[in-house]
Amino acid sequence: MDDIVITGYGIKAPGVSDKFSFLNVLDKGICTQSILKNDNQPHSSIVAGLIEDSFIEIKGKNYKRHSRAVRMAIAATMEAVEMSNLDYFKPHRIAVIIGTAAGAILELEQYSSKFFDVKTTPIQGVSYADPHTLSGSVAEAIGSCGPTFTVTTGCTASLDAVSIGKLLLESGSVDACIVGGTDAPLGQWTINGFKKMRSLSTEATIDKAGVPFSTEHRGFVLSEGAGIIVLERKKSAQARKQMIYGKIERVVSRNEGQKLLSSDTTGRHMLEVFQETIGDTIPCYVNSQALGIEVNDQIERYILKETLGCEVPITSVKGMIGHSFGAMGAMQIISSLLSMEYGFIPPTIKTFGKGFEDIPIVYETRHQAVKSVCITNHGVSGNNASLLLTRI
Repeated sequence: MDDIVITGYGIKAPGVSDKFSFLNVLDKGICTQSILKNDNQPHSSIVAGLIEDSFIEIKGKNYKRHSRAVRMAIAATMEAVEMSNLDYFKPHRIAVIIGTAAGAILELEQYSSKFFDVKTTPIQGVSYADPHTLSGSVAEAIGSCGPTFTVTTGCTASLDAVSIGKLLLESGSVDACIVGGTDAPLGQWTINGFKKMRSLSTEATIDKAGVPFSTEHRGFVLSEGAGIIVLERKKSAQARKQMIYGKIERVVSRNEGQKLLSSDTTGRHMLEVFQETIGDTIPCYVNSQALGIEVNDQIERYILKETLGCEVPITSVKGMIGHSFGAMGAMQIISSLLSMEYGFIPPTIKTFGKGFEDIPIVYETRHQAVKSVCITNHGVSGNNASLLLTRI
């Protein structure tokens, strides 16, 4: 069975417009978050990860009738396709598999009152309620007519998309897969929902919000963004002399079968996923889920100590760009690809590791060779996923 490799990627994140701006953020440990103001409720402003670009026009084409999540995915895909020279493959041999948690929730909230009258209902209204518009629109934008799937498994969605893409390539069903995730959740529906759950940070200052690995802080920073990756078999990449950025060694994803909005607080299920993913490999570091929710971050501490002790450093990029739900796994992959290409481990910013002193958290950028990275994702209702990425 041939290796499955990455030959291109694209990213849109807070303060990040392309590969090199993301490299700068990661290498220098820059926080790109800002204050999201609510004009209707002046005292309810929150720290969030905002992207300035509207992505209405992409490559000379207008996408104003598409949801923001779709537009971001298309923009990131265009970058990935260009990097990987994807026009080498026949359109029906290219799969598109995109993950999301919130879909078009922003537009559904924005236009909700208009749907009660057919005269004011936007003509694209049906597409907002159809999550598959996401992957279908990406496929149309690049001229692909192969298998197309939308994955709606929450915070693990983009790692799940990678898993499905890897299986399609290994089976020979397609020759290339566009995989990843996108989310634009910065509306009151999502914000108030996570406030109600007491998992969203309500801190008024950026440096105190969404602090990974800290028992002194509470809550995550909600962010928007898209991360897209191109997968293909190693033989085809070598045959066309395409640069290979990394190899997908293993992806493991499982659901715990938990009650609504619950998850296994012991970390036992995530531990099994993590251990199966790394196998006998000792990764150079763990690019972790840690985002400022104590239960999640304690699970990261637990699985690291139980499996690797203090041998392997751990970090989180979420203090820089926040947490973008279903897009986050792909963003973590892309950050790890940059880490391997340019030889550094990105820092975990904002935190002093209070309550996590017994694990080797990376607080300052470490410049060193990186040959392998393990990525972790888990979310409410019991989704757990992990991916082992290596350099060829």
